[in-house]
Amino acid sequence: MNSPFNTLSCFLLSKMGKNDSFFSLYGLVPSIEFKAHSFVLLPYLNPQIRKPQPLFYEMLKKTEIELPETNAQQKPIILNSKTSKEKYIQNLIDLKEHIQQGNIYEINYCIEFFADDVEIDPLSVFIKLNGISKAPYASLVKLDDEFIISASPELFLKKEDNMLYTKPIKGTAKRGQTKEEDETLKNNLYNNLKERTENVMAVDVARNDLSQVAKKGTVHVNKLYNIETFETVHQMVSTVSCELKENTSFENIIEATFPMASMTGAPKLRAMQLIDEFEDFERKNYSGAMGIIDEKENYTLAVNIRSIFYNQKTKRLSIAVGSAITYLCEPEKEYDECLLKANALLAALNASIRH
Repeated sequence: MNSPFNTLSCFLLSKMGKNDSFFSLYGLVPSIEFKAHSFVLLPYLNPQIRKPQPLFYEMLKKTEIELPETNAQQKPIILNSKTSKEKYIQNLIDLKEHIQQGNIYEINYCIEFFADDVEIDPLSVFIKLNGISKAPYASLVKLDDEFIISASPELFLKKEDNMLYTKPIKGTAKRGQTKEEDETLKNNLYNNLKERTENVMAVDVARNDLSQVAKKGTVHVNKLYNIETFETVHQMVSTVSCELKENTSFENIIEATFPMASMTGAPKLRAMQLIDEFEDFERKNYSGAMGIIDEKENYTLAVNIRSIFYNQKTKRLSIAVGSAITYLCEPEKEYDECLLKANALLAALNASIRH
C-alpha cells in the first residue's frame, strides 16, 4: 500500500474523537521537555533500577485524514513463543507460591511472541487492526525505524486542569456469538470473584499512587467493576480520580504513578522485582504509555497494550500479552486469556503462533 507518510521520519496518527475512520496526522520532532502541543512516550522501566525517562516530541502541523480501506495481502507470519506454555505454567505456579508466602498479592505477568526478518506495511496493518478493534486509543506511531501499532483500550492518565483520572483494566471476557450470550458473558464477568479481586487490587494501588500528588481527601473511586464492551472483548474497568496539589508537575505525577498499577501488581515495588526475575523479555515500549499534551498542558496517556511493535530496519516484529496473577488464578485459563488478548493482533498481521 502506498503510504502518505513516506516523507516523515517521525509521525503520530491519532484517532479523532469517537469516529473510527477519521484520524489526525502530526509530524513529530524530538523535544527535550514537557510543553504544550507535544507527544510523549514513556517506555516501561522499573524505577528501582532507573528513573522513567519520558520522550517528548513537538507535534507539527495537524492534517485530518480519513483512513482508506486496504486490500493489501500480508504474507502469513509465524510468531515464536519467547516463553513456552510449559514454562509459562511453571512460572505461574512459582508466582502463586510467592503470593501464598505473602510476598505479593497480585502480579501482572506477561509473555512475548515475536518474528525476525519479517516485512509488513505498518499502515495497512494499522488500518486492519483499527477495523477489528475500534479501540478508543488507537494510534500509529513512527519514530525513525520503530513503529508502534496500537489498539489500546486502556487509559493510564487523563489530566483536566487540576483533576487527574486513571482507569485500570483488570478482568477480561470474550464476546458472545449472540446478544443473549454476550449479556451472559458480561454478567458473569461482573460477578466473577477472581476478576473482582484482581480489579480491586489494581484500584488500591492506583489510589495509593494518586494520593501522593492529590490534595488531602480528594482521591475517589468514581466507578468500580464497571463492564465496558469493546469489539473483541468485555473488560472490567474502574475509575479513580483526584484533585491535584498546587504546582504539581508532569514529572511529579509520573514519578508517583508510573509504571501503572494494572501492569505491575501489589505491592508495586515487589511485583516489579518479580517481573524482572520471571519475564524473559524486555518490555520496552510494551506496557509503557503514550499520548498527547494539548495546548492547555492537559493530557491523555494510554497504556501501551494490545499493540504491535515493529522495527523496519531489523525487521523484528513482536507482540506481548499478559494477565493479572492472584492466588485464585488457574494457569491454563490465564494462558487462554493471553491468547484471547492476542487474537485481534494476530488477525491484523495474518499471523499465527508456533507453540
